[in-house]
Amino acid sequence: MTTRARGYVTVTWPEANARRLARQHLSGPVPGLSPAEAVGAMLGTHAQVLSAAELSVGLRGAGLTRTDVRTALWANDPARRTLVKTFGPRGTVHLLPAADLPLWTGALSAVPTGPNPFPKDARMTPDQVEEVVAAIGAALTGAELTVDELSEEVVARTGPWAGDLVMPGFQEMWPRWRQVLHLAGHRGVLAYAPNRGRRATYTNPGYTPLPGPEAQAELVKRYLYAYGPATPAHFARWLAAPKRWAEGLFASLAGAGAGSGSGSGSGAIEEVAFEDAGPAWVVAGDTDFSAGPMRGVRLLPYFDAFAIASQPRERLFPGRAFERALGGGQAGNYPVLLVDGTVAGVWHQRRSGKRITVTVEPLEPSEPLPAGRLRELEDEVERVGAIMEGRAELTVGAVSVGPHA
Repeated sequence: MTTRARGYVTVTWPEANARRLARQHLSGPVPGLSPAEAVGAMLGTHAQVLSAAELSVGLRGAGLTRTDVRTALWANDPARRTLVKTFGPRGTVHLLPAADLPLWTGALSAVPTGPNPFPKDARMTPDQVEEVVAAIGAALTGAELTVDELSEEVVARTGPWAGDLVMPGFQEMWPRWRQVLHLAGHRGVLAYAPNRGRRATYTNPGYTPLPGPEAQAELVKRYLYAYGPATPAHFARWLAAPKRWAEGLFASLAGAGAGSGSGSGSGAIEEVAFEDAGPAWVVAGDTDFSAGPMRGVRLLPYFDAFAIASQPRERLFPGRAFERALGGGQAGNYPVLLVDGTVAGVWHQRRSGKRITVTVEPLEPSEPLPAGRLRELEDEVERVGAIMEGRAELTVGAVSVGPHA
């Protein structure tokens, strides 16, 4: 039970984990939940592997399928297109609610960048960055272009320097301008459009970002609602942003109460004591951690938002899970088995037509799953099959495939 000591609310890991699971809709699928609502609750769904994103969304809502997610993304009727595929946190491809795109673009475009990671002869000047982003936005307005078509437009609108092949890509060199592709997404002038055959296309979604300070304040509150208690370091890691910047942002939102130990600052967020993590933050007044403990099993796909954003990771991935399911610290590389809200295994699916074989590897193979747990796992596998519109069957054994298979 949540306690108050020395003026602080004190939150235990089981309390925090149970509330996060409930707010992620992982304590049980929610009837009537739309794909956009599911994605909003997660604060974005990693979509580099789109089938994994479809499963992440489907697991949150009762009766949701991959077709529902695809309709929300690509419906011909704009009113039904409630999701956008674009560049989100950490500059990686995400699904985001269309209604929230002004918030996301306003917040992400105002996050300071770290040192330039590119070799000196590959870099762009600040003026060149602005020129390329403007060219991308203009080229994609009212159009759906492949990356090669977009490259021709950008070079034509800027100059040959933008097309210099100086960027290491997948077994080839990419043109210089590609280093700001994600920035164009963060500025709101680029998003994915439906594939043309097997080739991705891009368009200008036409959203105007909210002012940076307003958007970032709202994003912090949404993050803390979904994943709090959390520290500025947790938030910075989730965004791939500078830690010192995150500390300043949290301090500005805490107001006069920051660091006072009163737990009742005048700002938008409130300090609590969070077990081993020490001082952490929640939305001001959001100190009810009465969610019951998580029971049952869940199968989370690659890069599920809950597994990536929940901190401290060593509590969610205890013991052998830290090495086997995290690879020593990188969340998302393996689909994970949750047992009572804690990572207890990894899994893999292999599809052939409608048939989906789900292989689950418990991390304690010397202790077979009790009959009750096995039935729960069979039910979860059946749900995976329904979401992915196939017939899934369970096998229990070693998962030999590597990350991202």
